[in-house]
Amino acid sequence: MIKSMTAFASGETAAGRYMLTWEIRSVNHRYLDVSPRLPEAFRAIEPLVREATGKYLKRGKIDCGLSYRKAKEAEESIEINIARLTQVLNATTKIERSMVQSQAISPLDILRWPGVQSEVREDMVPVYAEAIELLNDTLKQLLESREREGAEIKDMVDSRCKLIQQQMSIAKKHLPGVQVQLREKLQKKINNLLEEPEQARLEQELVYFLQKMDVEEELDRLDAHVKEVRRILDQNEPAGRRLDFLMQELNREANTLGSKSMDIQTTNVSVELKVLIEQIREQIQNIE
Repeated sequence: MIKSMTAFASGETAAGRYMLTWEIRSVNHRYLDVSPRLPEAFRAIEPLVREATGKYLKRGKIDCGLSYRKAKEAEESIEINIARLTQVLNATTKIERSMVQSQAISPLDILRWPGVQSEVREDMVPVYAEAIELLNDTLKQLLESREREGAEIKDMVDSRCKLIQQQMSIAKKHLPGVQVQLREKLQKKINNLLEEPEQARLEQELVYFLQKMDVEEELDRLDAHVKEVRRILDQNEPAGRRLDFLMQELNREANTLGSKSMDIQTTNVSVELKVLIEQIREQIQNIE
């Protein structure tokens, strides 16, 4: 199945005292490039983030951003370190006794003193597990979005392939008449230059020239490349790089067709082919 490399997905869930939110953006890139943006408290799960992303995506620049906030009903209470508080109070009492004129110390000032508030250590392992589970769900949403856009790209590419085949049919139907006209034109020019032409030698030269200007081989290769493009579109695997290579081959044959052209009809076909191929190439730059 054809997948686009451009998509966005987000997901949110409650995990213990936290609300977790993932936002994932994907754009086209030659390889898979994962850039996790994690809060300091979640740095430990970065390898898991990269591993999970690689299971779902094969190409693209992926920006994975995690944010979290405490739920309102789970606001953290203040824990007092009694031992540290006693030390601070004893120290302030001694200082007050030594002062001529002391001032009352605000409880808030004491609360801000390092160590008075106890550090609440929370088991983050369950929160990490919830974060990875939410990441997987969000990646599935992203993949579905890429598949939907990929289906649209496939339809566009397939329609252009049909137009390319139509142009090739025009060129093939016109080819015999072009060869006859070219032969007559060359024969007339040669007869005008030579009073007594060597007919056998002239036939050899004509055959050589016609072969050199024959575009049937290019049309056959174009047809083969287009069929391969349409075959790849129906496969259930990453296709972007292979399609990009085929666009190069199609463009090469279209250029050769134009360089060999001896009439306006074939030239027009070559130009139209290059326009269609470029339209496809622009789209497949976004295919995984």
